Amino acid sequence: MGIERPQIVLASTLEGAGKGDLAEYLLHAYCHEGCCTFTYNHKVFTFRAGDCMIVRRSDLLEHVHPTEDFRVEVIHVTPEFIAISTPQSNYGTKGSISLFENPVMHLTPDQQKVCALDFDYIRRRLNLPKHNFHREAMRNAIECMIIDFFDFHAEMYGHEKITDPYAHVMEGFLALLERGDYRKNREVAYYADKLCVTPKYLSEVCKKVSGNSANFWINRYASLELLHLLKDRSLTLTDIADMFDFSSLSHFSRYVQNNLGQNPSAFRS
Repeated sequence: MGIERPQIVLASTLEGAGKGDLAEYLLHAYCHEGCCTFTYNHKVFTFRAGDCMIVRRSDLLEHVHPTEDFRVEVIHVTPEFIAISTPQSNYGTKGSISLFENPVMHLTPDQQKVCALDFDYIRRRLNLPKHNFHREAMRNAIECMIIDFFDFHAEMYGHEKITDPYAHVMEGFLALLERGDYRKNREVAYYADKLCVTPKYLSEVCKKVSGNSANFWINRYASLELLHLLKDRSLTLTDIADMFDFSSLSHFSRYVQNNLGQNPSAFRS
């Protein structure tokens, strides 16, 4: 049996992000001093003191060139842990799309204080592994950071629509997901048919606009609600499986295991 990878990894450098043991982790960084330039998704960005950065595809982070006084805190989190720590809000979907275009957020002095507190709290909590509810405490700490990132992004960009050339298709796709179609329909073909495009084209648009597949967004919406429902002990697992039109409890269990990293019963313990 292999060694289970840590859900959260702290670092003080951007080097190695998205590679080796850190492959597939999501990167969250706060710059305390100095600056650096880097290439992300084939575009050049500058990351300065007081900025935070969120990178969903850290394998696309390249050509990092820091100044001598560059000081950064980095939190790497697995996609599975992000999924169970994300609050039931799909604001993060549109935020993720725009962050794929520009992962750096220039924070106000007040926002800088909040971000620094989030990072400090996560670091302190991570250093208390003997806490009887350590996993739950870490999930809450990461959730708080995510909520603050939502707030930063909303303050900066509001709720403007995506401006990519494929925006009308992506917006239509998100609208179908936001009205709850994922509860009964988790196949790309269903959404493509509703939008009068081919499944291949919809997948290409999603990849181009967000960096993630159409399947990723369908499963993200479904997973967020499933996580919320699994915490509701007034609902049985059969109730939840029926709400999402799973053909059997075993199919439901496999879906939850694959997308939330644990079987449904684990969320009830």
